[in-house]
Amino acid sequence: MSVHGMLENIRAHSIMVARIAELIAGGVKNAGHPISLELTLAAALLHDIGKTPCLNTLEDHARKGSDICRSHQLDTIADIVAEHVVLKNGVPLPVCTEKEIVYYADKRVNHDAIVDLDDRLDYIIERYAGENAELKQAIRKNFKHCHLIESILFADLDFRPEDIVRLVHKKQSILLRDST
Repeated sequence: MSVHGMLENIRAHSIMVARIAELIAGGVKNAGHPISLELTLAAALLHDIGKTPCLNTLEDHARKGSDICRSHQLDTIADIVAEHVVLKNGVPLPVCTEKEIVYYADKRVNHDAIVDLDDRLDYIIERYAGENAELKQAIRKNFKHCHLIESILFADLDFRPEDIVRLVHKKQSILLRDST
């Protein structure tokens, strides 16, 4: 993050995405599905590694991030980073992988705050689509995938999407208490 000049607000966003991704991946693993917590966490932390250099350009930050990861021989992470905005092959059924967990976790964080999917959708449409009807439609379609992923992920978990805020903050409190 430091080597590539990630801005503090993007770093804070990435850390919160990683917390959510770690929580969900842990639940998926506990439910008996094969998932790599380490890969999920690393990809979540690096999902926006290309965002800072793309802020004043028309470059695709997911592609740029993927290129950065590949330049460090992080090819598996690069594949996840490349699709954290839009899943190229839609939603895999019936089980989600690290890629879909990072994709979903990113949609649950606005700046560094945990939000529900509808709040994030509203923000993304307002911020990126403006009055562009085609772009609004594409964004809405993307969020339909995200809602489907949410239903797949949480079918086997012992917590609900609305529990994420409480669980992430509870874990954060435990970590802070244990570090003192």
